[in-house]
This record gives sequence, C-alpha cells and structure tokens, in this order.
Amino acid sequence: MTRFAFDIHATDGKARTGTIRMKRGDIRTPAFMPVGTAATVKAMKVEDVRAAGAEIILGNTYHLMLRPGAERMARLGGLHKFMGWDRPILTDSGGYQVMSLSDLRKITEEGVTFASHLDGSRHMLSPERSMEIQRLLGSDIVMCFDECPRADQPRDVIAKSMEMSMRWARRSRDGFDSGGEHAERSALFGIQQGALDEGLRKASADALTDIGFDGYAIGGLAVGEGQEALFATLDFAPQQLPADRPRYLMGVGKPDDLVGAVERGVDMFDCVLPTRSGRNGQAFTWNGPLNMRNARHAEDMGPLDERCPCPTCTKFSRAYLNHLIKSGEMLGAMLLTEHNLWFYQQLMAGMRAAIAESRFSAFAADFRRNYLSR
Repeated sequence: MTRFAFDIHATDGKARTGTIRMKRGDIRTPAFMPVGTAATVKAMKVEDVRAAGAEIILGNTYHLMLRPGAERMARLGGLHKFMGWDRPILTDSGGYQVMSLSDLRKITEEGVTFASHLDGSRHMLSPERSMEIQRLLGSDIVMCFDECPRADQPRDVIAKSMEMSMRWARRSRDGFDSGGEHAERSALFGIQQGALDEGLRKASADALTDIGFDGYAIGGLAVGEGQEALFATLDFAPQQLPADRPRYLMGVGKPDDLVGAVERGVDMFDCVLPTRSGRNGQAFTWNGPLNMRNARHAEDMGPLDERCPCPTCTKFSRAYLNHLIKSGEMLGAMLLTEHNLWFYQQLMAGMRAAIAESRFSAFAADFRRNYLSR
C-alpha cells in the first residue's frame, strides 16, 4: 500500500473530486474531517462516526500533548489504538491553539513558550517538538508548525509572521524527515499564510512549493473575517498551490462555506461546528439550520430532515428531540451530533457526485436556494 497518493478523478470548473490513498485507508474528496480534539469526537462512539461516512478525523496536538501527554500516548500504542479508530487521522500542529493563548505565551524564532491552560505549567512548542509530538501520537497526516496572526493586523506584521512560518515550515520538513519509520508511512502538509493579502499568499505558496509537501493547507482564515472576505481570499489562494496535491482549508465551516470553498477548488475541511452545534441544540438540514429549543417543534412528530437517512431522523421525532434538549438530557446532544455529522458527510457525498457528473453549478445553486431561504 502506498504511503500517500492523490488522484483527481474529475473536475467541474474549479471544483475537483478525487481520492487520497494512505496505508490506513482511502479518503474521498471533497472530504470533511470531524474534529476529535481530545481523542474523541464529542458525544460520539468511533463506530458511529464511521457509520456517518467519515473516512478521516482530526486530533489536536496541543490538547493531547498536555493530557494525556504525547510520550504516554506512545507508550499506550498511539492515538489510533487509544481511541479505537483504525482509519487515517490528521493532527494539527498545535500552533493555532498556542497562538490563541494570548497573554499566556511568548513567540520567538525558536518557537512558542506557553503556560498550560490546565495547570499553568510551562512548555515550549517548536517545529521540531511539534513533529515529535505528532510522531508519538502516530498521526497519518502531520501539519507543519506555523503562526496564525489575526487578519486585521497591519500588513507588515502579517508579512513578518508569514515569513517566520515559512522558516518554521522548512524546519518542520527537516524534523518530519528525520522521523524514521513514521515518516515512511505518513504524510506532511504545509500551511499557506498571508491573511487576506494576495501577494503574501503567493509568496507563502511559492516558499512551501519550493520545500515540497504531500499536501497544502490554507491557514489563517475562519478567524472572524466573515464569509465575503473568506470567499474573496479563496478566489485566488487555492490556485496558488500545486494543482496535483490536496488543498485543505483549516477550520471551515458552515455548510454554505463548504459549498463555496469546493466551488473555488478546496478538497479537505475540518470544523467543530457540527458537533458543537449538536451539543447546543442546533441541527443542520437541507432546508437550513434548526434551533431545536424552539417551541414550534414541541408537537411536531416529523423527522429533523425528511431527506436524511441517519438513525436520529429515522427513529426520533422533532418533538422528542425538543423535549430532550429542553430537559438538558445528554441523549439530545448525542442524537443531534449524530445527525449533524451525517448531514455534513451527505453534503460532501452530494458534492462529489455532482462534480463527477459535471453538474456542480446546479447542485450548488439548488443547495443555496433551499438552505439559505429560511
């Protein structure tokens, strides 16, 4: 079985569908990765995540390095064995979470020194240490260590940050390549930075391409810039990256964000939204999101979504889900999370089929007409 390969099967405009092939299994693209921050997709068993259609999940380096700890994870057999997931796992580098600590961290050329949000203990995260942690976790797709500045900062600040991230990308590449057996069975993705600036994004893409990676992520978005700015950046950013490698938009997003990003050439996504929304009483449907706390659902014996084949929709009514959510019952969060993950995977499957059949524009228009009409 190949270490890593990406085959593009069809294109429709900028939209593409293909397959990433890895030792632990194939990943059909466009792909959505449920987020398993602390070695669990919240409120879900791994077999139910797989049943929803997920072929890869995401783990969080920052949280796992603090608890239970990367070295302990390695002694216990790695992240896959620990959580019972036998398919590919992508781990982020920890950079985004560390940058979000604000007053609890200090950035230097060497890396980031920070205080744990759990107990205040001090840690250093560098490109080399990030690669080591992801190796100890047993990650299949490893992300470069980078800095993610706010998009509203001055251009010179963003440029300086991007240039340091590119130096860290080179160090990440060297650290990954020294990883022995792990480097022989896993993949490394670079991360494009540059906020909303086309010139900085191009410089970042060129630097990453010169280093050479298995795939390329678009970082520094979905941090409050709004959908209009997101799409404006995606009008140029994906095309600056190598066409024969997967393009991964980090931290996105709402269902209509996903459709717009695929339309612009993106292949991979992750976001906490389907699971977090499920825990907070929101369900995504083909006719738009629903607030299941709303009294109008209290006597509605219909399913969340008549088009959805998930266990929640085939077994339970809106009235029951409304009761569970308003009662604070744990099962309500579990059932809505399950439905939301199924919905996201159905959306990706629908886009893959539409691209393959050269009808993506019609699919996207129909989706927006129904989803955004509420």
